[in-house]
Amino acid sequence: MNLEMRKLGSQERYRLIGNIIEEIKLRKYSYQTGKAYTSVIKNFLKSGKSPREFLLANSEKSRSTVRMIYFALKFFHDNVLNEKFNEKLPLAKSSLKLPVVLNKEETVRMIGVTDNLKHKLVLMFLYYAGLRLDEVRNLKWNGLDFGRDIIHVKTAKGGKERIVFLHPKLKDALKIFDINGRGLIFLSQRGGKYSKRAIQQIVKKSAGKAVIRKNVTPHTLRHSFATHLLEAGADIRYIQDLLGHKDLRTTQIYTHVANKDIKNLAKLL
Repeated sequence: MNLEMRKLGSQERYRLIGNIIEEIKLRKYSYQTGKAYTSVIKNFLKSGKSPREFLLANSEKSRSTVRMIYFALKFFHDNVLNEKFNEKLPLAKSSLKLPVVLNKEETVRMIGVTDNLKHKLVLMFLYYAGLRLDEVRNLKWNGLDFGRDIIHVKTAKGGKERIVFLHPKLKDALKIFDINGRGLIFLSQRGGKYSKRAIQQIVKKSAGKAVIRKNVTPHTLRHSFATHLLEAGADIRYIQDLLGHKDLRTTQIYTHVANKDIKNLAKLL
């Protein structure tokens, strides 16, 4: 089925969009990826352009956006149209952007100035367990094993589960709550799951109160978790497992911001 250079009728477009949604669900892609891919394909089908023309029409957008559009088109052709996707555009690799990392004093100060106990706990899970924002939102009491001092992350990125240590400071902070509770650990005042924005605001407010000038986000605390472990001498492959990274190269970004070796070099001058 060659879609190049022609527009489709509305019924045919709806059918194809329905098909791509089914394929995304079957592969258990994340909600964000599914939404992005579906939006790209909707625009592609309306355009009447060939894949190359469609990519060129979007070439002024960011590298990451162009790459996402490319992979959405490839997914569509491979899995919905059952056609080989022959485009071999020389997509530029993303430039290396180093993560923002807090030092230990800044991290402790941020947690210390946070008076609300649940908010303090959010920060501690982000830092002392290195969890992602969504992993904190979805964390349940039955994922905590106080006997073995581990956290079983059951809603990790890509549907993969992993085990993280339960840090003593985090364990102590949890003891003031009902550790035999059920369901989600973090519930809003209305009884629902914490929103992403709520956690982002908790982090932003605490960073401001701690007078930290860096651009601090929930992921900054995860970056700090990994960097501080690396600086303390932890094996990078253990850090990879704790973070749930599929590819070691993703974890190796922290070797560029860890300052243990940089300090040693400074002593040579």
